[in-house]
Amino acid sequence: MPAVPRTRTHNRRQVLVTGLAASALLATGAVPSLAAGDRRTRPLPTARLPRPTGPFEVGSTVLHLVDQARTEPWLPGTSARRELMISVRYPAAPGGSARREPHMTAAAAAHFGGADGAAVLNLGMAPGSVDWGATLSHARRDAPVAARAGRLPVVLYSSGLGDPRTWNTALVDDLASHGYAVVTIDHTHEATEVEFPGGRLATMRLYDGAPSTDPDVISALLRKIMAVRVADTRFVLDRLPELNRTRFGDVLDLRRTGMFGHSGGGFTAAQTMHDDRRIRAGINMDGEMDYVGGELPDGSRLSTVALEGLDRPLLLMGTAGEGSGDYRQQPSWAVFWKNTRGWKANVTLTGSRHASYTDAQALLPRLARQGAEPDGGLAAAVGTVRPERATAASRAYVASFFGRWLRGHDDQLLDGPSDRFPEMVFTP
Repeated sequence: MPAVPRTRTHNRRQVLVTGLAASALLATGAVPSLAAGDRRTRPLPTARLPRPTGPFEVGSTVLHLVDQARTEPWLPGTSARRELMISVRYPAAPGGSARREPHMTAAAAAHFGGADGAAVLNLGMAPGSVDWGATLSHARRDAPVAARAGRLPVVLYSSGLGDPRTWNTALVDDLASHGYAVVTIDHTHEATEVEFPGGRLATMRLYDGAPSTDPDVISALLRKIMAVRVADTRFVLDRLPELNRTRFGDVLDLRRTGMFGHSGGGFTAAQTMHDDRRIRAGINMDGEMDYVGGELPDGSRLSTVALEGLDRPLLLMGTAGEGSGDYRQQPSWAVFWKNTRGWKANVTLTGSRHASYTDAQALLPRLARQGAEPDGGLAAAVGTVRPERATAASRAYVASFFGRWLRGHDDQLLDGPSDRFPEMVFTP
């Protein structure tokens, strides 16, 4: 496994590879831990997700997909086929069962908060310090689709490296409440955990051989990660027509398909748009578009989406941590900006950090008030922006973008600075 250092401020030269720090942290004992007495004497902290803002309730369907055309890339030497778990969030008919879906299943939540889970490796939370399984989403499992929502534009979501597909549920549920079908994808053996039917847990398996700090080795691994992610996404796109007929009564409008993602998922959204014209519009939330060292003069580690650009809309949403959210100061974004022919915009959330575009922004401040704070402090993890303002801004800009490019409803929020969201700074 490449030994990639993890910084407190999530330098964007490292945001795609945050999860690659796992073995280094565990080997050095740098992972924080709770005293056993603390765990025994008081209940673990819990948190809740903010309610969606749209006019619809939210339903959820969880699906297990198997790509018979691909062997499992992270289990070399086996005949295992590539398996994926996806969720589809959608506007639901009112009433019905009041049971809300958990944010994560019990087994996935336990691993997420354990010593080799994303809460520890990506956020710096102490192992076993939070009851992650107690958080509920605002979706109801397999609720009927809301008939009055009409045909639904489809938006795919790809999470950051090491994160599960559930780690942006607040934003995904909000988008679904505004009348979209949102498909979230788990990238198996790259996320710290993916739970399959029957309780089988697939954990991170990215690496073979001894740790390496060789930039060429790290670059090669990142190229493989991105190739697998794009193949995963295109496979899901291939399966959606059948699922539309058999599971959703043909309410999904696959002619209006967009994609967004955070960190490595933002890179995935942009690269999939480049490789597959079924994606009409996309958002890259704080994800570099190179394979480490994209600033090299020969461009040998830049992605094809950066080098060739796009002819369709892409929104760059940056954060204000170390490594600017301004495309002019981010090498791969600057190359993309120069080469792209489609509509583009770049906004930066003032006072934010890399995790501000995930559920961390809503959950971590609540947990910190109960004594469960990230190693290095709350501001290092999610910045100084007020959590409710960050959440509101992320939701508004994502909904505005897909409303404009998938529905033809332009609220002018993306035309420039807005008094409604002074936290969002536009880069011309």
